[in-house]
Amino acid sequence: MAILNNPGKIEARSFEIIDRSLGDIKLPKFQKEVIKRVIHATSDLNYAKELLFHPQAVKAGLKAIRAGKNIIVDVAMVKAGINKKILSNSGGKVICLINNKDIIRRSSQLKTTRAILTMRKSKRLMNGGIVAIGNAPTALFELCDLVEKGNAKPALIVGVPVGFVGAVESKKRLVTLKVPYITNQSRKGGSSVACAIVNALLKIAKRGKE
Repeated sequence: MAILNNPGKIEARSFEIIDRSLGDIKLPKFQKEVIKRVIHATSDLNYAKELLFHPQAVKAGLKAIRAGKNIIVDVAMVKAGINKKILSNSGGKVICLINNKDIIRRSSQLKTTRAILTMRKSKRLMNGGIVAIGNAPTALFELCDLVEKGNAKPALIVGVPVGFVGAVESKKRLVTLKVPYITNQSRKGGSSVACAIVNALLKIAKRGKE
């Protein structure tokens, strides 16, 4: 099939299949765009029912992107998957400190995860921006603590860590915060989901004021 040799046609065909599979599901326009990109990244149609959006989530994310705010991430895989070309057009940066030498050293000294220390060290960098967590539940728990104590003030939290230990609990904690969020309530998630959500927002923001 000729279509399999053309990346653009493959993506277009994929979204046609996703649209047909979703049918007449009723969702706000931009939320649907985010969900479709997550489904495209995972081939999992259940995300159409599973993703949870704070009422101000998309608006807050677009405002942060257009204002050139930072996107703080928990792991290098999330950083690698975010479309930095679109983000750079507004002056924003993707920041991941998980491999920072001081983080590595202190993690060993304190016997705690690098993900926790990454959130602590990033707290001022994330103010007014987006935090995207796709891997580490410990990062999301720590972020929730920082927000509740008033030590971090992100505009939007994309909290979709994956795993059997702490993933569900950290997401339940997230939805109790007053900060806008995009999350889900199961063990599923991961770097690809976090990237898909952020990239969907970047693509919407690129189109201009909507």
